[in-house]
Amino acid sequence: MTHQTAREQELYDSPKETEQLTRTWHSPRGFPGWFTQVNQRMIGRRFIITGFIFFLLAGVLGLLIRAQLAGPEQHFLAPELYNQFFTMHGTVMMFFFAIPVMEGFAIYVVPLMVGTRDMAFPRLNAFGYYIYLIGGIVLFGSLLLGMAPDAGWFNYVPLAGKEYSPGYGVDIWTTMITFIEVSALTAAVELIVTILRLRAPGMSLNRMPPFVWAALVMSFMIVFAMPAVIVSSTLLILDRLVDTQFFLVESGGQPLLWQHLFWFFGHPEVYIILVPALGMISTIIITFTGRPIFGYTALVLSVVSIGFVSFGLWVHHMFTTGLPQLGMSFFTAASVTIAIPSGVQIFCWIASLWGAKIRFATPMLWVLGFFAIFVIGGLTGVMIASIPFDTQVHDTFFLVAHFHYVLIGGAVFPLMGALYYWWPKFTGRLMSEAGGKWSFWLAFIGFNITFFPMHQLGLEGMPRRVYTYTAEMGWGGLEFVVDTGFLRAGGRVYGHADQRSVEPLSRPASGGEPMECPYLGVGDRVTTACLQLSSYPYCRKPVAFVGLAVPR
Repeated sequence: MTHQTAREQELYDSPKETEQLTRTWHSPRGFPGWFTQVNQRMIGRRFIITGFIFFLLAGVLGLLIRAQLAGPEQHFLAPELYNQFFTMHGTVMMFFFAIPVMEGFAIYVVPLMVGTRDMAFPRLNAFGYYIYLIGGIVLFGSLLLGMAPDAGWFNYVPLAGKEYSPGYGVDIWTTMITFIEVSALTAAVELIVTILRLRAPGMSLNRMPPFVWAALVMSFMIVFAMPAVIVSSTLLILDRLVDTQFFLVESGGQPLLWQHLFWFFGHPEVYIILVPALGMISTIIITFTGRPIFGYTALVLSVVSIGFVSFGLWVHHMFTTGLPQLGMSFFTAASVTIAIPSGVQIFCWIASLWGAKIRFATPMLWVLGFFAIFVIGGLTGVMIASIPFDTQVHDTFFLVAHFHYVLIGGAVFPLMGALYYWWPKFTGRLMSEAGGKWSFWLAFIGFNITFFPMHQLGLEGMPRRVYTYTAEMGWGGLEFVVDTGFLRAGGRVYGHADQRSVEPLSRPASGGEPMECPYLGVGDRVTTACLQLSSYPYCRKPVAFVGLAVPR
């Protein structure tokens, strides 16, 4: 991918030069040193590991929620505890898992792909992680102390006001959400500066790998979306603590103001999670087809289009609030329009796969699973973009099914594929291929058994956000099927931890890529040392069009 002169190669491999730079970039050891490390690979790994820990904890809460709904009139959880678990599950999955893990992958991989030694602001990088970690610990601490938020992960007012939620739970929620948004903003700013200012010489924008483009678009979306939820949570905490009246109708406030501010962030957030996953998929497809990606320019433009159009969809969540019909029709059009760039991505990937000698390794299976699940989620998204249909299913399990098909299909499946794909880069070891394939098939089957029946439950009128239902409604049979699938999928995802680094590489981890990743060539000389690059490479070819050998 990079073509260096003999002099550049000599400098790159100079022991004296490498020793001096390694000393400069050395990370302190021991427990005190853990708090002073600022290396981008260390911080990126911490984001990823911490995010998956929160993912597992939120999954446990999901299992408990499903246990409560497994049959009619169950008393496994009290209503108050169910509301806390429901709120914590959604909050952790959306705020403390999906975005931080995507940013963690970007923090780790982007500097390697663009050929730089570290992120633009290493200490700011570490600061963002610690803010994130503190927020997560405090949030789960509130659950252990019985003070967890219980107004839903969306925290609608007036339910979240002090009249209906008098405890400390909502106060903790608003404070910790501000923490996580500040953390996300710091990472976004770093990624933008790193990509735009610290690329290797010769790597112009039209030579950047698809994942770098995806990380750049994600970062700009975070910069424009996150301030809205910071403002909304600040206004809510002021209403609760100092008796301002931003959301109180009797004092001239507007409850819908909360929904506008929250969903102006909330719907772009779905695409903030999705966009880096699209970059992961393009990277994996290139490797396991052994050919360049089809339609590089179209792929990049579609990612940028998704970033723009996603900010015109937030009223999609408010079709039942009584807003003017003419205004809502524009958001219906935008909701349908965003399917166009998403479809462009799908067809570019299909063209890349068409006629190729595909290697069906574990990362590629997760990508193919993404195709199936995300397309279903996209089709149901077009359905609920219709105001009459959305009015019928808005507060039912149909929305729960759609939401999980989009986010799990669009985020978790690509994340699992990327985890297998880049695991050798992270650890110098390979995961078990046989175990990985078992993980994929059990998760794929279990997921569809869990969430596909929820479409039918929603069409039959089962409301979401309720902790029980009566036997006369006839929903118990499908709920039992849902719980069976959840246990299968959840058990296999938790069993993903069993696919540890069980197979050491036949060569040192610094020798290159066992997956033959085409976009890490600028940084694959040194992967396990603190030093990332002893000299900057020079990119003389568009990396998107370099021919590749089929991986063995």
